[in-house]
Amino acid sequence: MTGAIVLGVVAFMLFLVALRSVRIVRPYQRGVVERLGRFKQAVDPGLRIIVPFVDRILLVDMREQVTDVPPQEVITSDNVVVSVDAVIYYEATDPQRLVYNIANFQLAITKLAQTNLRNVIGDMELDAALTSRETINTRLREILDDATDKWGTRVVRVEIQRIDPPPDVVQSMHHQMKAERDRRAVVTEALGVREAAVTRAEGEKTAAILEAEGRGQAIERIATAEKIRQATVAEGEASAIRQVFEAIHEGGATNDVLALKYMEALRAIADGKATKIFLPTEMSGLFGAIGGLAELLRQDENKERPMTATGRPAAPAPAPAPPQVEPPA
Repeated sequence: MTGAIVLGVVAFMLFLVALRSVRIVRPYQRGVVERLGRFKQAVDPGLRIIVPFVDRILLVDMREQVTDVPPQEVITSDNVVVSVDAVIYYEATDPQRLVYNIANFQLAITKLAQTNLRNVIGDMELDAALTSRETINTRLREILDDATDKWGTRVVRVEIQRIDPPPDVVQSMHHQMKAERDRRAVVTEALGVREAAVTRAEGEKTAAILEAEGRGQAIERIATAEKIRQATVAEGEASAIRQVFEAIHEGGATNDVLALKYMEALRAIADGKATKIFLPTEMSGLFGAIGGLAELLRQDENKERPMTATGRPAAPAPAPAPPQVEPPA
């Protein structure tokens, strides 16, 4: 009975020894093995066998971690007190240094971030701090990354969550922003009115130019058409005159025919529409032609009139009164 109890105790002790000898390191972890209080080695993920009660293994999480920096008051270079808080993302790179070089990494990186936030934002004015968050994030990440390198970590990025000015400064900023927007609205409206006026003037100018060009082209075309018409009429009249002249010469017209034509022209002139008639100054040739024509007509009439009882021709019918001819001045 006693032997069975001893055997059971020995088996339990062996189980405990075997249980403490086996350690599992997960894929996102690294192990630091210590033997009798001294660093032995760093192990990778997997099943690890250690000597119980002599060795121990410390597990280090290698995943990216996040630390929240509590809000703190920072004075800018233009003496404005603002409240700033940030978030830090980091990851372990060397498990041995992370275990042995820093006791409380979370507290250390938080205090380091607060101190450097005061330094970075304290060198900037309020407006620059509000509009340069990316610059603040980059500078703060570089400072923290250099400082935490000896702790076996790497700062991945730093993000500024809020920069809160005092309420009175916020109200002043709102008034300034409203005034700036009103100014921009007035400037934009003025620019729009000016551009509209310029566009309208340019349109009126273009319309006037096009209208003037159109009128010029119309006048030019009308003048060209009138020129062509006059040239055509002149050519027609010249052709008619040439044909009449050629016909007169070909027909052998005498002075009597010319005088008859001249009388026809005078009759057309004295058609009753004009109250005064101006004749050319060379009247002797005209009157000689008229006398010859009258003598010719008289001879023809004597041949055609009937004879009286005495053997003389009958008296001619009274001739119509000639038109009053006013000599030229």
